[in-house]
Amino acid sequence: MRAPAQRRPSPWTIIDLDVPEVRIKGSSFVIDGERVEGTTKSGRSRVVSLDEETAQVLREHRARQAGEKLVAGEEWKGTDDYVFTTGWGEPIYPDTVTSLVPKLIAAYNAPKDRPRPKKPLPHARLHDLRHVHATTLLLAGVPVHVVAARLGHADPTITLRVYAHVINEQMATAADIFATVVKDAAA
Repeated sequence: MRAPAQRRPSPWTIIDLDVPEVRIKGSSFVIDGERVEGTTKSGRSRVVSLDEETAQVLREHRARQAGEKLVAGEEWKGTDDYVFTTGWGEPIYPDTVTSLVPKLIAAYNAPKDRPRPKKPLPHARLHDLRHVHATTLLLAGVPVHVVAARLGHADPTITLRVYAHVINEQMATAADIFATVVKDAAA
């Protein structure tokens, strides 16, 4: 159950594009058609680092958004708070992004202006991207406690439990890695 709703700082203020990082302090959801700003599931905030390319994409997005505001003029209804808004500045509903993922996958798999891809993307939900992120990091050898912090898990044992299959894959390759290191050292 989520913590009680509260007003949180605007998303552009929780994104530091110079560092670059995002300070996750809360969540947005809709109840009975009304946007509610709440805390994270755990009630704790966290910092998630961004790569420079993602930061650049966000800078360009912010510049486009400023241009939309100028074009809209007095019709702009936004408060400059939200990263993702409608063309008139109001925040998009959180479910908009969730429903967009299957549409993007379908458009990729059945393009109108080019041949179909050789390897179509499988069905996925927005939340599945979180799992892809965590799995990719773990398979790349990022320590479990670092992945847990990025995901907002209160304890790395949660990450270990959820991603046990990935950890088991790494354990299977550990013997090969060890054998290679010993063999190379003996040579």
